[in-house]
Amino acid sequence: MLDTTEETLDPEDWPKFRLQGHRMLDDMFDYIENLRERPVWQPIPDEVREVFRTPLPTESGDLASAHATFMQDVLPYAIGNAHPGFMGWVHGGGTAVGMLAEMLAAGLNANLGGREQIPVEVERQLVGWVRELFCFPQTASGLFVTGTSMANLISVLVARTAVMGRVVREAGLSPERHLVGYTSVSAHISMAQAMDMAGIGTQALRKIPLNAQFQMDTAELERAIKVDKLAGLTPFLIAATAGTVDVGAIDPLPAIADIAKQEGLWFHVDGACGALGMLAADIAPLLQGIERADSIAFDFHKWGQVPYDAGFVLVRDGELHHNTFASPAAYLQRETRGMAAGSPWPCDYGPDLSRGFRALKTWFTLQVFGAEKLGRIISNTCALARYLRQRIDEEPMLELLAPVALNIVCFRYRSSDSVNADIVVALQESGIAAPSSTRINGQLAIRAAIVNHRTQACDIDALITATLAIGADIERNKGQSK
Repeated sequence: MLDTTEETLDPEDWPKFRLQGHRMLDDMFDYIENLRERPVWQPIPDEVREVFRTPLPTESGDLASAHATFMQDVLPYAIGNAHPGFMGWVHGGGTAVGMLAEMLAAGLNANLGGREQIPVEVERQLVGWVRELFCFPQTASGLFVTGTSMANLISVLVARTAVMGRVVREAGLSPERHLVGYTSVSAHISMAQAMDMAGIGTQALRKIPLNAQFQMDTAELERAIKVDKLAGLTPFLIAATAGTVDVGAIDPLPAIADIAKQEGLWFHVDGACGALGMLAADIAPLLQGIERADSIAFDFHKWGQVPYDAGFVLVRDGELHHNTFASPAAYLQRETRGMAAGSPWPCDYGPDLSRGFRALKTWFTLQVFGAEKLGRIISNTCALARYLRQRIDEEPMLELLAPVALNIVCFRYRSSDSVNADIVVALQESGIAAPSSTRINGQLAIRAAIVNHRTQACDIDALITATLAIGADIERNKGQSK
């Protein structure tokens, strides 16, 4: 006789579990509603770190106890990107709507690798909406991924297949054809990583200098392509950026599209930071030329305010995209009826067979808020960036370091790099505002990326006031220590 237990992981007491679940949900609603009363970020005490250095639990625990640990030791020490004062890197703020949708997706526990199920149709509807947004043809394909880093890799692999043929998947890169790609010196590091993981190598990615507006210099791009062709190399890809991570600049997309067409190269746009500006009436014209791309990578979890993670890749040639990844296997056999119907599946367009239902929180976000409201939110972040630029211009002790193209502002306190570095850390530890830092023309910059839909003018004022006060305090203390 088969010796089994009747144990399950479902609650033994559903009414008690339900009460605890409602308590947990209410706690998160309270957290989001009252974000302004909390610090943006705070240092992690050693005793809190020790909570998460205990051995593997062997016995069953209590849901309420685990929740209490979360509330006390996890929630207060997150990075803080939901807070309106968070301006570090380029992180979206998320929404309560997206949180609820993520809960529904987790309860459904759908694997979006494929098969005949409505969750796949939800993702396909999102693909259709993205095609519409970027004026791509109905034959274009799209896929939810973790983020633009993965989307950039997928785009490089499709571009590799476009120039080498599908045989590259079995035979690998040809030693007779040395592929080279082009991007700007301000491109995100994930473009170099994509070249690495595609087996082409980071040395094959040419970093093109910038013009005065921090955009890719197209004359230098044409010169680099010519040099490589004369050397017997095979140019295959130009990766432009729509919203550089340092300053938010948009490369001259129409000119780059013209060069790509003239040279027969794949035209990719890394739009992680800026592509969703297409939703905003005043920002979309700045992205003219993006509709000519062969592939676009972007994140709904940035300007789209969808909770992490929700990256996306859009490819003009859906058949080529399919041929880059689709792999026959007996356990992935397709049928015309039953659960194995619905081909092609999402797993035919990327490396993941196991995929979460990222499309649902994105679908809810668009359904509940609509494209126009999301566009206004995007416009407002750019307006706040211009307001920050104005405040910087009004303060003699502050200096703007780069043009404000979109929603990223780079500035400095008129002092040494070390003082500015100390200001950034002090701002973060103050809990008032949380910018990050970068380097602009060799100078350390305080970098404020305004992405969160909750950010208001008062948060900009708080950043300026705190920067001036902290900078003066640091310099005064340094003067006293001499």
